[in-house]
Amino acid sequence: VRLQVQNVEKPLYRGTFHCFQSIIKQESAFGLYKGIGSPMMGLTFINALVFGVQGNTLRALGKDTPLNQFIAGSAAGAIQCVICCPMELAKTRMQLQGTGEYKLKTKNYKNSLDCLIKIYQKEGLRGINRGMVSTFIRETPSFGFYFLTYDCMTRYLGCEAEDSYVIPKLLFSGGMSGIVSWLSTYPMDVIKSRLQADGVGGVTQYSGILDCIRKSYHEEGWRVFTRGLTSTLLRAFPVNAATFATVTVFLMYMKSEDSLPECEPAPVIPQPSSL
Repeated sequence: VRLQVQNVEKPLYRGTFHCFQSIIKQESAFGLYKGIGSPMMGLTFINALVFGVQGNTLRALGKDTPLNQFIAGSAAGAIQCVICCPMELAKTRMQLQGTGEYKLKTKNYKNSLDCLIKIYQKEGLRGINRGMVSTFIRETPSFGFYFLTYDCMTRYLGCEAEDSYVIPKLLFSGGMSGIVSWLSTYPMDVIKSRLQADGVGGVTQYSGILDCIRKSYHEEGWRVFTRGLTSTLLRAFPVNAATFATVTVFLMYMKSEDSLPECEPAPVIPQPSSL
C-alpha cells in the first residue's frame, strides 16, 4: 500500500526492501503490523465465504471442468467483495497513518473498527464502500484464475491422498495459484488502493476509476500499475500455499471420516482415490 500510493515527485521508498527497512527504522517492527486488526476480523469470514460459495457453485454447475472452476471462483470472488472492500479500506487507512513516525503525533484512528466507525459517521455507507467497484473488478476474475490455477496444478502434479509428497505439492499449487491470481488483476489493485487512500490528507484527487487511471498514467507512466508488485508476490506465495493446503487436507480428512463404517476408527491419513 505504501509503495502503491506514494507521491512520485517526493517518493519515500525506492523499492520493497528499502520500504521494509525504512518502516522498521522509523516506526519500529510494529510499523509492519499497522492495520492488522482489519484482516484478522475479516479474513476468517472471507475465506469461509469464498470456499463455501466456490464449492456450492461448482456442484450446482454439475461438471468439474476448467471453465466451471473459473466461473465458480469468479462467483466466490464477486460475493466476498461485500466484506473485502470495507476491510481493505480500514487496512489501507491504518497502514498510511503516521507514515515515518515512531510515535504518532496525530492519531486519526485508534484501530480498524474505530476507523470504519469514523468513516461511516463522516461519509455514510458510501464512504465505507469506497473502492467497491474497483474491488469487484479486481476480485471477480482474480478468484476465477485462483481456483482454475489450483485445479490445473493439482491435476498436473498428480496430488493423490496416498502420495507421500501430497503436502508439498498442495503447498506449491496453492502458492502458484496466489501468484497467478494477483498477476491477473494487479493494476486494478493499484487503482483500488489509490482510491481508498484518496482524501486521507484532506485533498481528493480522483473522481472515479477512469480518472484515477488517466491521472496515474499521465503522471507516472505504465510502471505505476506495477508498484508494490514484488512485495505482493512475496506475500502471496506463502499465504495462499498455507490457505489452500489447509482447506484441501481438512476436506480430505472429513471426506475419509464420512466414508468409514461407524465402528471403524478413522485413519490418520485420509485415503480417497483422488482430490
